[in-house]
Amino acid sequence: MATVLNRIEEAAIAVDDNNGYRPSADEPFMNPRQQAYFRQKLYDWKEAILRESLGTLSQLQVDSLREPDLTDRASSETDWSIELRTRDRQRKLVSKIDAALRRLEEGEYGYCEVTGEPISLQRLEARPIATMTVEAQERHERNEKVSRDD
Repeated sequence: MATVLNRIEEAAIAVDDNNGYRPSADEPFMNPRQQAYFRQKLYDWKEAILRESLGTLSQLQVDSLREPDLTDRASSETDWSIELRTRDRQRKLVSKIDAALRRLEEGEYGYCEVTGEPISLQRLEARPIATMTVEAQERHERNEKVSRDD
């Protein structure tokens, strides 16, 4: 079972091979070329997640958890439990990717939902589903922590 990070890196490499284009601060923010770049990056990421989910499904149908040894069975069940939890997290990630694609279509992608300011290209490269600037995200997390401590 490949790790989630490996799949994300593979998707990033596929985008990097897209004629070598990388968004730059020297060009207008969220111009059509940048939009196409991030759209492709999001589609590739989503496709990689869905492809892996299908692999997990087919593996679940083929593999049997009927190990004769109780220790082996417990180990297999633990492995599958972790794998299914990962798939559930990825299912939630796919919905965030879909939301980012919707924002792209509506012309809202790349702008902070709190301040309306552009999200840095570096942040969008690292986290294409980002909805807030780093500063707004930090404020949000501090407020969340304070309210949890109450």
